[in-house]
Amino acid sequence: MTLIEPFPALRPAPGRAEEVAAPPYDVMSADEAREMVRGRPWSFLHISRPEVDLPPGTDPYAPEVYAKAAENLARMREAGLLIQDERPCYYAYRLTMGGHIQTGVVASASVAAYDQNRIRKHEHTRPMKEDDRVRQIEALSAQTGPVFLVYPAEPEVDRLLAGVARTRPEIDVTAADGVRHELWVISDDNRLAQLTSAFDAMPSLYVADGHHRSAAASRVAASCRAENPKMEAEAPCNYFLSVIFPHDQVQILDYNRVVQDLNGLDRAEFLQKIAERFRVEPVAEAVRPAVRGEFGMYLPGQWYRLRLDPARIPRDDPVASLDVGLLASELIEPILGVMDPRHDQRIDFVGGIRGLEALEQRVDEGGMAVAFSLFPTSMEALMAVADAGAVMPPKSTWFEPKLADGLVSHLI
Repeated sequence: MTLIEPFPALRPAPGRAEEVAAPPYDVMSADEAREMVRGRPWSFLHISRPEVDLPPGTDPYAPEVYAKAAENLARMREAGLLIQDERPCYYAYRLTMGGHIQTGVVASASVAAYDQNRIRKHEHTRPMKEDDRVRQIEALSAQTGPVFLVYPAEPEVDRLLAGVARTRPEIDVTAADGVRHELWVISDDNRLAQLTSAFDAMPSLYVADGHHRSAAASRVAASCRAENPKMEAEAPCNYFLSVIFPHDQVQILDYNRVVQDLNGLDRAEFLQKIAERFRVEPVAEAVRPAVRGEFGMYLPGQWYRLRLDPARIPRDDPVASLDVGLLASELIEPILGVMDPRHDQRIDFVGGIRGLEALEQRVDEGGMAVAFSLFPTSMEALMAVADAGAVMPPKSTWFEPKLADGLVSHLI
């Protein structure tokens, strides 16, 4: 069994991609999704967020939601909005956001490799979200949300994809957020074989985003094998939809923190306790950390630059040495008393795409007492955590740009 395989994608018919393409299902609320589909009857959100077609307040995990997703998928196929390629293919996928460009390959990735940790994880999953993805896949007999994977940059793969991307794309869509999505079909037998062989020679791939989708695909594959013990290893059910980018093209933004109160301390006491662990410097402008071990902190009306003593940074622990881990272990836990960021309602997280002004706003509006800006986690650090079989702290990475839903789906 190979690490990746080509597959016959279900994708928008020629000229219809702009009507179909949608943001990832998990980046908006139900109300926002309802607004996004207004006047867009063919938006893929009718499949990925089918509650938009049910009464407001419908439980998003109710059986009728998954049934509506299947109904909408069938409707879009019958209307000719979505068509399936006649033969297995790979697909080159390019994302452009401002001056940032990344080009990867859309493929079906091996569930067996995932189960054996050749496709490596760095996050825990939550049962409710994992169950939701299992039900979605089973209802549709398809994987519609691609898992964002990363491969250690390989010049031969990069060269092959760059060559494909010099031709005219089959799909070229610029989304409402300004991100350009381009897709090329790779059907040439020689290129297919070259890509399969190049990936099969790699020791591992890494889940960047999509831990719940990949875990759900593994569960669905196990159910398929239990129901059909003679199922061939190459069966579509044994692979999951993925988009795989080279690690040196992926962009990770900062994932910042805001905390509701100062844990019973007044401002002077709080700053004094921080000064026992950090060098604290008041500054006139918002702080965007430039190096590891540097943090920005905003209290009402004032930014501070915090620098952690390098001697306090572990060198042999890939998790503890992450900036998100250092901020937690040196400040958020011992000083602010937030010990469980997954469940403590006093802490919240703000993606770097929203800018540092979003941190100021959360504090100045009075809902939060303090905000912290962080240096982004590097892709190399993420890979080191995954290689160690460890788990990153919650909300450690914010990937931009996001993949679109609806451009490629994998029927199983």
